[in-house]
Amino acid sequence: MNINLKTSLLAIGVAVLSSISTVYALHQESKSEPLNWNETPDGFTRNVKLSPNEVAPDFVTAAESTVNGVVSIKSFATPRYNQPQAQPFSDPFFEYFFGGGRQQPRQQPHSDEPRQTGLGSGVILSADGYIVTNNHVVDGAEKLEVSLNDNKTYNATVVGTDPTTDLALIKIDGENLHVIPMGDSENLKVGEWVLAVGNPFGFTSTVTKGIVSAKARNISSITQSVPSGVESFIQTDAAVNPGNSGGALVNMQGELVGINTAIYSQTGSFAGYSFAIPTSIVKKVVTDLKQYGTVQRAILGIRFAELTPKLAQEKNITAVTQGIYVGSVEDRSAAYEAGLREGDVIVSIAGDPTSNTAQLQEEIAKHRPGDKVEVKYYRDNKPHTVTVTLRNSKGSTEVTRPADLMALGCAFKKVPEETLRQLEISNGVQVTGLKDGVFKSAGIRDGLIITEINNGKVTSPEDIEKIYKAILTSGPEYDKVMFIVGVYPTGKKVYYAVDIAD
Repeated sequence: MNINLKTSLLAIGVAVLSSISTVYALHQESKSEPLNWNETPDGFTRNVKLSPNEVAPDFVTAAESTVNGVVSIKSFATPRYNQPQAQPFSDPFFEYFFGGGRQQPRQQPHSDEPRQTGLGSGVILSADGYIVTNNHVVDGAEKLEVSLNDNKTYNATVVGTDPTTDLALIKIDGENLHVIPMGDSENLKVGEWVLAVGNPFGFTSTVTKGIVSAKARNISSITQSVPSGVESFIQTDAAVNPGNSGGALVNMQGELVGINTAIYSQTGSFAGYSFAIPTSIVKKVVTDLKQYGTVQRAILGIRFAELTPKLAQEKNITAVTQGIYVGSVEDRSAAYEAGLREGDVIVSIAGDPTSNTAQLQEEIAKHRPGDKVEVKYYRDNKPHTVTVTLRNSKGSTEVTRPADLMALGCAFKKVPEETLRQLEISNGVQVTGLKDGVFKSAGIRDGLIITEINNGKVTSPEDIEKIYKAILTSGPEYDKVMFIVGVYPTGKKVYYAVDIAD
């Protein structure tokens, strides 16, 4: 055998042995470590080994365990004709009230029958029928119809609402309902997988996936819109659309970690990011609504701003770069009693950081008046710690009762069309049966036709009740005033400022 032939056979033998070794090694590796085949930008697929602690997300199990715990909610109301519809949130870049909002109905013959005005979602919290949803889903509804995933339908009653956090608790008469277990939103990590479960556009039991993009997000500061209340949202890129309002945001264990509430969009439909109220707030609000009928809201009692490099330079703050700068401290407040003063920089409350407005709001929203929390702050660039006993908006730790319209000391009735024409006014509600109360103390007399309260038109007794409750459940104590514009039957136009704080 010549030398060239021997060399060729040797090369072939080496190649065969090398191939066998490679196949054997891959076989052994495939038995010991999972492979994840991913397509690469060049069009080929390559195996990527998962680390021993890494597990592919189980979307199927999480979805199957939650879809039956999310309901569809339809709201019905009697249409009002010839009345302009207020649009308080008209920021084109941020459709805050999606899903429960007012659909623009096509022109139909006038009817006194209630018709569907909104569509949203809700999450079952208990086997006997307590359901959490968004306040804007049920706001103004005369009837609520709840449909389960198995198409069973129930009428629902409102247990309580909280416009400040945009949450509401409703109840249906059900038994053995599927409950989504409550998770802890504080344990969520940025980058963690989550699922959004709801009824977008009326498509029931719809599941979309995404990741946690950010936590403690304040969206008013980004959109330059008017703050709508407590804003400390979980931001995700899970697709949500009209009808998802009040639906569930769940983790991969099938636990509820948030209530889907808002989207950032130029069109009103999903365009990249959505926002959910964290369960750290949801748990406290729904517990209060169930137990007291209204939220027991704690107030720290400061006016503040987020610490910025410019503000830090102006105030010679060098010890910290993030925190809540105290601009002023309100009298008779929890902060004043604890010794906090203008110029302090709060860096944590109850052990949780307060680097921005959203974190501060979330931390305070988790507590009730009377709770004691540890506040860490810097004064003159030196660290301090103080225990603060939180108070309510009245400056006490007493339980707050639901807003009761009877405290005004009168009743209200619709004004006949003939009277409106005679007085040359387009709308109004008349005061009747005046007794001792805040209206009488303010100088209001029987027969007054109220046309506006706090710059909002009044067209029905329900409008007055809604405005009254909104004033009592939001803002500091000194803002609880009804600025009333009205006309007496004689044609005299009058103005009143009615203090409705207790």
